Amino acid sequence: MALGDAIRSLVINTLILRERWGSGAAYNPLSAEMAQDPYPSYAKLRERSPVHRSRLMNAWVFSRYTDVDTVLRDHRRFSNDPVKRDLNRRQQATLPAPDDYTMLFLDPPDHTRLRALVNKAFTRRAVNALEPHIRGLMNTLLDAVEPAGFDLMEAVAYPLPVIVIAEMLGVPAEDRDRFRTWSNRRARLIEPTISPEERAVAMEAGDALDEYFTPIIQARRAEPESDIVSALAQAEEEGDALTEREMLNMLRLLLVAGNETTTNLIGNGMLALLRNPGELERLRADPSLVPAAVEELLRFDSPVQTDFRGALEDCEVNGAPVRRGENIVLLIGSANRDPAAFEEPDRLDVGRAEGSHISFGRGIHHCIGAPLARLEGRIVLEVLLERFASIRLLNERPAYRGGVVLRGLGSLPVAAVPA
Repeated sequence: MALGDAIRSLVINTLILRERWGSGAAYNPLSAEMAQDPYPSYAKLRERSPVHRSRLMNAWVFSRYTDVDTVLRDHRRFSNDPVKRDLNRRQQATLPAPDDYTMLFLDPPDHTRLRALVNKAFTRRAVNALEPHIRGLMNTLLDAVEPAGFDLMEAVAYPLPVIVIAEMLGVPAEDRDRFRTWSNRRARLIEPTISPEERAVAMEAGDALDEYFTPIIQARRAEPESDIVSALAQAEEEGDALTEREMLNMLRLLLVAGNETTTNLIGNGMLALLRNPGELERLRADPSLVPAAVEELLRFDSPVQTDFRGALEDCEVNGAPVRRGENIVLLIGSANRDPAAFEEPDRLDVGRAEGSHISFGRGIHHCIGAPLARLEGRIVLEVLLERFASIRLLNERPAYRGGVVLRGLGSLPVAAVPA
């Protein structure tokens, strides 16, 4: 271990110890234990320190459902804009330039305007019309696997979402691999742990996307086709329209959001089912449960674990005296396991009816691609159950990729018996 890494590790451990001594719990999103299974740590935070002051994150950390839900819904007091948060120099260095901000980082009125325009290109009707095609794609992907042993991530979870969003953006098949690479690199920008090297690579990927899409945008403005680029290029709301820079930022966002989170839903969800074979058999016996199962899988091991806000004014949240500019960490994964909101929250129940998970966010920043993620998740489950009489894990403890915000598997080796 290099001297710099050793010093950094010592500082982190010291801060974590001080947190634990002071409150009986600690939040260390950088630990290997949290990467593999964060839920025991979440439980300790909810029980011992639900209003938690993290020295490591320089933030208030909220882990209970009610608090996370309250902050996410209140955009008037809690901002997504990093400029309005109390970030140190290193945190500021990990952020995209203000000109590159997507809707994720914007507050009203800018967010309201952009959301209204992109909604026109992402209607529920348009998404539902994709079902036959997505089902065909899923079957084609499974045609290529060797059932006796294959990686479900490489076979389905990685390629399916990127194919779907690439086609919706009008990207030809020969460019999909490049899009997956660009998406993976851009996704790191939402992680507070991004290194300077990763940030440089992510910015290069953004430039490559801009170079790719600029002539396409210009062509679609002149001659629209049946893709999202055309819909965005033609979208107007009360005489307003997207500028080219806004269009490019929106396409970057849709590429990552339409790919990364759905990949994690498929991987995390299938792992949960394979570890709970009784629930998988319930789905096999009653496929009508599949839509409810998708919601339960989103709750049980959320693709997005963490969100961030900055206080716009002095206020109080569950007794915490939050001051203007202070940072807030919202543990979505913890909220989704809160026993105050869900009965037996650590038990997977594909027929669960009570409660409403927060995996797609709340309020004005609720995920615009939620209908598409739900559709893809449902189709994946249905087709896997149709194609295979049984599926089992080949690795009982597959590794999760490191991340504070996103939670997803690197691989998921399985074996299956064709139906």
